Parts: sequence; structure tokens; C-alpha cells
Amino acid sequence: MCKLSKSLTFILSLLFLSIATITFAQTNAKTNVEALDAAFQLEKGDRVLFVGNSLFENDVQFGYLELALTTRWPNRAITYRNIGWSGDNVYGEARSYVTTPPTPYELLIRQITEAKPTVVFVGYGGIEAQEGEEGLARFKQGYASLLDKIDQLGAKAVLVSPIPVLLPASDNTTKRNAALEMYAAAIEQIAKERKKRYLDVFKPMLEISKQAVITENGVHLNGTGYYYLATALEKSLGLPPRNGSIAIDVANNAVESTVATKLHQFDKSTMSLSFTVNETCLPLPAPQEDGKAIAVDNGRKLSIKGLKKGFYTLSTADDVIVTASAKEWEEGVTIKQGPTYYQAEELRKTILKKEELFFFQYRPLNQTYIIGFRSYEQGRHKKGLEEQNYLITWLEAQIETANQPKPVTYQLTLLK
Repeated sequence: MCKLSKSLTFILSLLFLSIATITFAQTNAKTNVEALDAAFQLEKGDRVLFVGNSLFENDVQFGYLELALTTRWPNRAITYRNIGWSGDNVYGEARSYVTTPPTPYELLIRQITEAKPTVVFVGYGGIEAQEGEEGLARFKQGYASLLDKIDQLGAKAVLVSPIPVLLPASDNTTKRNAALEMYAAAIEQIAKERKKRYLDVFKPMLEISKQAVITENGVHLNGTGYYYLATALEKSLGLPPRNGSIAIDVANNAVESTVATKLHQFDKSTMSLSFTVNETCLPLPAPQEDGKAIAVDNGRKLSIKGLKKGFYTLSTADDVIVTASAKEWEEGVTIKQGPTYYQAEELRKTILKKEELFFFQYRPLNQTYIIGFRSYEQGRHKKGLEEQNYLITWLEAQIETANQPKPVTYQLTLLK
């Protein structure tokens, strides 16, 4: 009896332990799913890495992806690195420029590791999709191995779909996009299985392409394309729209706004109004082509009712923003320029300087002679590459400072 009791006790203990383990796993899985449903967040001190093919590399020319994320979280000292490589796949095969070792894949892993990321945006599939269904199994295997490595580094992976090709309509274009959708679906399935966040940018970019020219050649995005890619990523991440509205009722001295707005005074005798807007984050400036801004939906609607008939000019201390009639102000005028837009554009330029400096640091033009198999000739210059970290760190400090939104006071005056 004594032995039977001990055996039963042992079995029951195992049973309870199994139930507890299953319950914990189910609870943990539920928590992970709920976390993915919640809006994406970057924490103070995060190190964000973009790795993939030309989808990420080419943004080094425009800076919209980093600008979109960095302006969402000012005051958090977040670091960004872009190691996208044109033509690259999950095996890093485009990164081959030296004899082994390292292999291209080892180089890819080394570059990811040296970035010390806490969050990694993974943008592969566009190149591999050219192999069609035959290459899908190899792609999935390589993708899984890459995610394993990112997990080992303790970083969170965010999986990004490829974008469509936007070449003239033909059987070949249809076939290529069908393959890209197939690989996007495979990435989405991997994300579900591994409880990773998945960002579908294939469908949004396809829809946007019907309204704007977003590529240089039907394949690679232009500045407008990267502006829209950034907004598509923000939406897929669950982040709230940047655009909002401000509605001012001068008769009742009232304001309804999606951003902090303070009314100062309304002078009925001169029909002048003063108010201050305190943005939570800077806007995305419009892309430019040939020195002219491209029309994009990056403005904030401002409506003011209770004005007498006439034309009114909205201005700041340093700039005239727009002039419109009382009726137009009541219906709402979209504001697309002003101090916050100028500040955001200067921030983008600083980001571009930093990204370019890092690009030529980790991929010097004469890399074979400096860090490759012929480094015995000019390897002494490697020290100079390492010293560029001082400049990169300085630029990052400038970015952190310029990323702080400043309150802007506006004046509305009757045009005489």
C-alpha cells in the first residue's frame, strides 16, 4: 500500500505539472498574440536594424523609414542601422565580395550581430520570389535559420512582406506579382507560427501605385514610394495617424483637437486670433522632385468658425502659412507647411548624413583592400573607418535634439 501511494503521488504530481505547463504555455501564447495585436512600441535605448534587399538599402537615399520611426518616439535615444543590400536573399548571397572565410552568409550574420539590435525589421522575399514555387522551400528554410539567429541575439523580429513590381501590364508582370504574393503569404505563415509581428506592405503599395508614381523603374521605389512605404509600415504597426484635425469656435472660445492646442485670445474688433499647437511628434515632410514638393496627404486640417466675411491669413512669427476666406476656414483648410514641417525636413537631412556615413563605413568602396582578403595592402585604413563612429555618434546626438517637437504659436489676421 505504501509503495502504491508513492507511485500514485508521483503520477499525480506529473499530471499536475503537465497541466500547469500546458496552462502556462497557453497563457503565454495568448499574451504573445495580444502583444502583437497591440500597437508597436520602441523603448528607450532600443537599437533598430533594417536587414534585407534593396527595399531597405535604397531608403538610404531618402531616409523616410528611420524618420517615420524616430519621430514617433522622441526622447528615447533610439539607434538605427540599415544593412539592406541590393539583390540580397536570406542566405546573404549578394554580400559576397571576398574569398572564404567569411562566407556571404557568415558575413550577413556578422553584420547583424555587430549591430547589436534589439529590434530587427526583416525585408526579404523579393529576390527569392524570382525562383517561383520551386524555390519556396529553400527560402522558408533560410528565413527560419535567419530568425533563429535573431532570436538567439535576444532581438524582436518584425517580418516585412515584399512589395509588388509595377511594370507595364503583361503576363510576365502578373506572374511575378503572383510569385511575390506567394512568398508574402509564406512569410505571414512563418510569422503566425513563430508569433512574430508581420507587416503586409504588398497590398497597400499596390493600391497607392494606382494614385501616384512610386517607383523609378517599376521595381525600385522613388522618394514618393518611400514616403508611402513609411506610412504603410506605420499603419501596419498599429500606430495612430499623424494627420489629425483642429476645430476652433471663436464665438464660444472653444477648441476640439487631436493634438494639444491652446487658445490665447480672439479680438473681435480686429478679428484676430492667436493659438499654440504642441505636436506630440513631427510630421513627415513631403517628398520632392526637381526641387518641388510632391502632393501627398501629410497635412493637418484646421477649421475655424465664427469669423466675419473676408479673407484671413494664418502665420507664425517667421512665416506666412496660408490665406483663405472665412467660408473656407469654416469648412477646413489643410495645413502642409510651417515650422514643424521645416524642422522635420532638417531632421531628415541629418538622418541622411548619418545613414550615408554608416553605409560607407560598413561597406567602404575599396573594401577588398581595407577589410577584405587584400587587407595586407591597405588594412591600416580600417582604423579610419572605426573612427567614423565618433562622427556617427555626434550626428545621432544632433538627431535626438532635432527630434523634439517645439510648440508653435499661430496668428490668424483679417486681410485688409
